[in-house]
Amino acid sequence: MTAVRVTSPAPRAAWESLVRSDPTAVVGQSPKWRDAVVAGGRYDDASVHYAFPSGREVVLPLARPRWQPSWATVVSSWPQVWGIGGPLTSDGTISPAEAATVLADAERRGTLASGITLSHAADPTWLGAAGRFEVEDLGCYVLDLDGGFDEVWQKRFRGTARTAVRKAERSGLEVEVGRSGRLLGVYAHLHEMSVRRRAAALGEPVWLSRLRMGRVSSTPRQLALVAAQFGEECATWVARRDGTPVAAIVVLTSGTQAKYWRGAMDKDLGTPVRANDLLQRLAIEEACKDGYRCYDMGGAHPGSPLAVYKTKLGAAPHHTHELRARRAPARLAHTARLRTETLVKNAMGLDDM
Repeated sequence: MTAVRVTSPAPRAAWESLVRSDPTAVVGQSPKWRDAVVAGGRYDDASVHYAFPSGREVVLPLARPRWQPSWATVVSSWPQVWGIGGPLTSDGTISPAEAATVLADAERRGTLASGITLSHAADPTWLGAAGRFEVEDLGCYVLDLDGGFDEVWQKRFRGTARTAVRKAERSGLEVEVGRSGRLLGVYAHLHEMSVRRRAAALGEPVWLSRLRMGRVSSTPRQLALVAAQFGEECATWVARRDGTPVAAIVVLTSGTQAKYWRGAMDKDLGTPVRANDLLQRLAIEEACKDGYRCYDMGGAHPGSPLAVYKTKLGAAPHHTHELRARRAPARLAHTARLRTETLVKNAMGLDDM
């Protein structure tokens, strides 16, 4: 039997071909996303291309911190706030033996730890082949765009969402969309307002709120890196009232998917006029018009206000899974970090948000 051919980093032409042929491909699996990850200078491209005797090809997006010594290598898909990656295949499917081969190889590539976050659309075979990986069940909310916008508007949006959009349309909001990073400064301004509002509500320093929120949101640098790589496929939608920005969302597109990536709002001005609902409606309508199959709205804790909001817009909950293989020193460091975070939170009287 011919051995599997392994190439790292993955050739761009092969990667782009799989993005086009894999119907399950998500934005975070695109070469442009990889380009944004490595462009910041903190990470190197550690992606791998596998060519199996069956003819199936697999690309596993991976990155490693640039300055790590070889004996303490951590590889992930993707690191920190870079979100979901995971393997791409020729047709979205994989055999158990091939999946086991890819995951075993990925585990060996991290001398300290290896992590892979599988998308909601990943073949379940990957999960079945996880072997020695620890598995954490996560989730995201995805809106099916099948049937076009009329179908989405009438049958998937809740009545409360349609009512909110109509209220926004009557409120005199002005909406503008910028491509390739234009208007990202408006989003960044609104996000900073959110940071300061959180800090005031919790009675904590602004720098601490900025640090805590930075774990789940984007810095201006990350926004700029993504916009530079995605170009026209990075859209910033902004709603203004009487010239003042009240809400902004950032939407990315790749393959068959549109992704609501980031959002920020002036709650005092944007909530009463339902500005976010209008921006989502317009972005979803454009995604339908441009032929995308789904609109990924990201994660939310079930039952939370954010989950209720995404469900109101027709998004359904789906499972994602984080696979993590840690060597003993990494497990000890992970446990120590969690204990330290807990002690700090308890000392300051803070809960996770």
